[in-house]
Amino acid sequence: MSEIPPPPEMPKTAQEEHRFPCDQCGADFRFDPKAGQLICDFCGNTSDVVESGPWKGGIKELDFQAAMNNLLPLQEIEETRVSNCPNCAAQVEFDPNVHAAECPFCATPVVTDTGSHRHIKPKGLLPFSLSEATAHEAMNNWLGGLWFAPNGLQAYARKGRKMNGVYVPYWTYDADTKSRYSGERGTIYYETRTVVRDGETKQERVQKIRWSPVSGRVARFFDDVLVLASKALPKKYTDALEPWDLTELEPYSPEFLAGFMAEGYQVDLDAGFNEARTIMDRQIRRDVKFDIGGDRQRIHGLDTAVSDVTFKHILLPVWMAAYKYRNTTYRFVVNGRTGRVQGERPWSAWKITFAVVVGLLVAAGIGYVIATNQ
Repeated sequence: MSEIPPPPEMPKTAQEEHRFPCDQCGADFRFDPKAGQLICDFCGNTSDVVESGPWKGGIKELDFQAAMNNLLPLQEIEETRVSNCPNCAAQVEFDPNVHAAECPFCATPVVTDTGSHRHIKPKGLLPFSLSEATAHEAMNNWLGGLWFAPNGLQAYARKGRKMNGVYVPYWTYDADTKSRYSGERGTIYYETRTVVRDGETKQERVQKIRWSPVSGRVARFFDDVLVLASKALPKKYTDALEPWDLTELEPYSPEFLAGFMAEGYQVDLDAGFNEARTIMDRQIRRDVKFDIGGDRQRIHGLDTAVSDVTFKHILLPVWMAAYKYRNTTYRFVVNGRTGRVQGERPWSAWKITFAVVVGLLVAAGIGYVIATNQ
């Protein structure tokens, strides 16, 4: 009698993939940035991060046009449970065991597991390399270096609760571009002319530009044009966290997310590409001006053909703190790799008033000394 083969193993759901129970005690592992391993805080057991997925050993780009036509393979799509912040609209995936928490972007209380988010899976990520304690110290040092920051906020931040580690979504785009242009090249030259000023005749050199028509072609391949896919934080803060060491991207493995939160992207793929095109166009204009040469350049016509567009969804590590101080929310972000800090600039009204008064007194004192000496 032949044996009945066992039923095929059911694929894990996204929620199951994002849970990592300790094989010794059953408690949840967390990824430790300092050790670069999964660590169980309950029993001290450790485990290495294992690469998984069809892209094991490398990070594959995806075809942009196929994504626009909804033709991506099903294994590139996943659905996760997310929590929507009622204040800043951030979509954050919390630990499955957490049922109520604060939004890491604005400190607003949220109820977790409030909706689903169907999205393109991340292809790669930069793992956290800075611990929470190191990031907190960097934030405190940054606050301490701000003049006119409220002392109360600085003290509250130093004593405050731990920062939140959040993987923030980004798109990267690759594209091959070929551009044709027409314009003018300007060459500076000088003419000497005679002028009369105050009854005197003088010779002076006058700068002029000689323009000549030009046309030509430039080509550039763009690699990993980075576009923020989040709307939860002001873009000026996240842009200021750059540069990111994208050459160190790891193939996506959900183990890296253990103990951290991940934000779902809110900027769609096509909207992200529009922003990437703006970045590309700025570079192409610089290339054209360099190709025109001369002392000055004018661009009259520029036509760019874009081909072989590919993309990937990646996650970048950011430590976040949002503090409500005197009914105002202050948000701070720290690059989880470099420790670079950005945030909302707090001001102390009484410190500013005191500085103005001191400045007026000093100015009055200097004026009195000058008047006395005269």
